[in-house]
Amino acid sequence: MAHIVTGRCVDCRYTDCCTVCPVDCFYEIENPRMLVIDPDTCIDCQLCVPECPINAIYEEAELPEPYKEWIAKNRELFPTGTVITTKKDPLPGAKTLEQWQAWEKAQGWDISEPRNA
Repeated sequence: MAHIVTGRCVDCRYTDCCTVCPVDCFYEIENPRMLVIDPDTCIDCQLCVPECPINAIYEEAELPEPYKEWIAKNRELFPTGTVITTKKDPLPGAKTLEQWQAWEKAQGWDISEPRNA
């Protein structure tokens, strides 16, 4: 099973995760502006999970229900992007983890953080 980048990455695009990936499975996409993972290349090593400052990466089996749609979206979107292996500045206005958690709570979602974050 692959790891999945969720909607928390949209308009944030922190790139700490891609610098530790041993198989270069992260892709930078523009619509939406975020990173996604090629699920066929991901080796499920979990190195990326603790690197993400907004906990946007989950093991597929642990993905919270509101983010399940991102399994298909990662697979669909990665071919439209460019492999990224180096750190860049996050997008202007990138949300913090606390801002994402507040937004999710306002949606009525009870989101658990990734196990290895």
